[in-house]
Amino acid sequence: MSHRLSARIADVLGLDPAAPALQYDGAWLTWGEIGAAARRVAELVGPAAQVGIMLRNRPAHVAAFLGVLLAGGTVVVINPSRGDDRTRDDIAALDLPFLIGAPDDAARLVDPRLNSTVITLDQTAEILRKSVGRQPDPGRPGVAVWMLTSGTTGPPKRIDLTYDMLAHSVMGPEPCAAPTAVRRGVAIVNSPLVHVGGVFRILLCVAEARPFVLLEKFDLDTWVAAVREHRPRAVSLVPAALRMVLHSELTRDDLAGVQAVTSGTAPLSADDADAFTAKFGIPVLTSYAATEFGGGVAAWTLADHRKYWLAKRGSVGRANAGAALRVVAEDGRPLGPDEPGLLEVKPAQLGAGADWMRTTDLARIDADGFVWILGRADQAIIRGGFKVMPDDVRSALEAHPDVQGAAVVGRLDERLGEVPVALVELRPGQIVTADALAEYLRTRLSRYEIPAEIVLADEIPRTPSGKPDLRAVREHFAEHAR
Repeated sequence: MSHRLSARIADVLGLDPAAPALQYDGAWLTWGEIGAAARRVAELVGPAAQVGIMLRNRPAHVAAFLGVLLAGGTVVVINPSRGDDRTRDDIAALDLPFLIGAPDDAARLVDPRLNSTVITLDQTAEILRKSVGRQPDPGRPGVAVWMLTSGTTGPPKRIDLTYDMLAHSVMGPEPCAAPTAVRRGVAIVNSPLVHVGGVFRILLCVAEARPFVLLEKFDLDTWVAAVREHRPRAVSLVPAALRMVLHSELTRDDLAGVQAVTSGTAPLSADDADAFTAKFGIPVLTSYAATEFGGGVAAWTLADHRKYWLAKRGSVGRANAGAALRVVAEDGRPLGPDEPGLLEVKPAQLGAGADWMRTTDLARIDADGFVWILGRADQAIIRGGFKVMPDDVRSALEAHPDVQGAAVVGRLDERLGEVPVALVELRPGQIVTADALAEYLRTRLSRYEIPAEIVLADEIPRTPSGKPDLRAVREHFAEHAR
């Protein structure tokens, strides 16, 4: 079965084979080179197979990813950076007919006793077929990517992203003509391919025939070099990366050409958004998405930002075209404008007949349709009967000029049931103390919201999407207590 997403990928890869497609580590690969490698992968795996890819942000992995989609198969996302033991166990439990990865990842993480065909890729997307296993099974029909969630609060789980969902996200709801020429503007992809944001960015560039710079990870110097060279009109920064840019020595001249910054995956405070705009003169357009939705469901547009930001600051924007959002009580009763409750979503990516999807996010929606995310219902800390929302505490800590980032979790307490504790990463060269930070919070939070303990760390553990890894933060406090 041919999917319109597969057809679009094939059309674009053959559009102008000699044109530059992907810049990595200063060197360009052409659309023809990426296309040849993708077609080789498609031939090796055959149609409709489940293919585990140990994904890294490298050209070879992009080609393999596109190759599986060309063949109509399912990419099973494997994160080779989760820790070797966990990844080995994950690969063994998946028991897939095909595994693809860099030679060192495959040698380290794949048990040779597995009955899988293992395909290794070098940096230039050349394929080295390493071993042959069983014939492929029927896979997951209609599923393009079996995507890992970010695993912010617990072990990551996998979500089906169908061909239809992804086609809707990057091509729109209706069939449309393929591009007739490669775009001139160059995008920058710094979101990891093991996260839905990276998958979306790569597929959007390919669907639009837009060349792009691929960063293996977000690095300020490498990122700004790409921005200076290519002058993109829009860039995407997760909140942690945006704060790095905000607190750097960069100026507006360094970001010349950039007309908007989009930011999602984690909460971004309105103060940080305003500080970024004040420093660089660039509006920050926040959005709301989840892996389960296969893309975004709410966002700011430039037009809305110009008209409404001062009155609606802190919102994540309004519902995207075709999406519906509402707030309900715990019993499912729809609530009115500005009443806080649980957010439910009908993503446009799932079509007109989609059911309401209950999230764990607390939200309010005003009479104009603007959405505010108030925190995660499943992360609320009940301290002696008082509710503490970790994001409120995190935002207050990150407002301190010496703080690079913060993560707040609950810790069991014999007297109060649970208390908030915070892990804080300082900006380079800063030496503010935990006691000084607690004192700073006294004018910004209620007494019960102030963390019972603040620990300064060299670095906050983060998921691939840039969110604090709250499970690792809890483990840090458990070790700190011992």
